[in-house]
Amino acid sequence: MGNMKIKAKEKNGVIGVKVMAKHDMLTYDQAKKKGKEANFITHISAKVGDKVVYDVSTSQFWSKNPQWKFKFKGQKGGKIEITWTDLSGKTVTESKKIK
Repeated sequence: MGNMKIKAKEKNGVIGVKVMAKHDMLTYDQAKKKGKEANFITHISAKVGDKVVYDVSTSQFWSKNPQWKFKFKGQKGGKIEITWTDLSGKTVTESKKIK
């Protein structure tokens, strides 16, 4: 099973994207209580081909298995590629065909 669930649908020339990432999103406080290292997603970007369509820095204040959505102008048929990086340096990239 993947680390992300991605849905990407085109309507009237606009692509709507919904993403759910599997991640514990351990804040500094939670990590301290559990005797672990803090670790949460710090950066997310999305590309279609070579074009960046979404790019954001995130913080520890997202919940476990965070969900987010965004929109951009585009056509169906292409592939959207989403990459996230967490505090430990782990990077996950997955892609989905735009319907």
